[in-house]
Amino acid sequence: MADTKEKSTIEKTAKKSQKVEAEQDASEIAEAKVEEAKEEKAIAKAGKRSAKAVAETEAKAEKEERKAKKADAAPEKPKKTVKPPRSKLERAGKKYREAAKLIEAGKVYSLGNAVEIIVKTSPTKFDSTIEMHLNLNVDPKQADQNIRGTVVLPAGSGKSLKVAVFADEPDAAKAGKAGANITGVSEILAQLDKEQINFDILIATPTEMAKLGKYARLLGPKGLMPNPKSGTVTNDVVNAVSEAKAGRVEYRVDAQSIIHLPVGKVSFGPAKLDQNTRAVLDSVRSSKPATVKGNLIKSIYLSTTMGPSIKVEV
Repeated sequence: MADTKEKSTIEKTAKKSQKVEAEQDASEIAEAKVEEAKEEKAIAKAGKRSAKAVAETEAKAEKEERKAKKADAAPEKPKKTVKPPRSKLERAGKKYREAAKLIEAGKVYSLGNAVEIIVKTSPTKFDSTIEMHLNLNVDPKQADQNIRGTVVLPAGSGKSLKVAVFADEPDAAKAGKAGANITGVSEILAQLDKEQINFDILIATPTEMAKLGKYARLLGPKGLMPNPKSGTVTNDVVNAVSEAKAGRVEYRVDAQSIIHLPVGKVSFGPAKLDQNTRAVLDSVRSSKPATVKGNLIKSIYLSTTMGPSIKVEV
């Protein structure tokens, strides 16, 4: 019995000593890891690279080397030849290029010579409109320099316009005799209520203008709202209808300080076109604001529908 107790006591003591030794070993390993981590941190702070960083750098270098070898092994692609962009004249149609040969590049023509040449430069089969473009020395943002007006073309505009007169019975009857296509208040209001517009010009008397107020969103964007500056709000409806039928055109400078307006048709010939263009120039020059110094007109161009332009001397 005594031997058995001694054996159990020895075994317990041995187990305890093993446990203590194991705990000491674990503690030493933990301390060693902490010390290693401190050393790595100190090395990193000192500017030296850790083993992990060195391994990553080597892996990256190997990857770049493989890419370089692959690029060297690949055949070189042939370089594409880039053609220079073609000019507007080269991109134009055959008829346009033929018409452009009649105009000397860079030359400024007198008005008389310009109208003689312009009638020959129309590339269309239909009777083209002659357009005039005036670049003005004004600032449209200034109220006194926002040029707007009307001019009656001596030879007409070449367009057959439908004229409507919004006036009471006596004036409507006079307008009808003068050549107006649509007259009367009730008839025009009935069309506007249905959002139908069967006219090119609307002339109204000042007393009836208030009735057109609710149709401003319909007429305004189309440029058909009567306006005293354009001569479409007047008591003399007979004269207004006569001028509209004779070829009165309205002009207004745009945001780029340019006026665009038609001055006739190709079929008019040089003589009539000369009359119309001079009438336009006289009208625009007469509207020169007092605040504008020097020449009002900076440049003048004539062109046909879909045709090349001619620069005219100012």
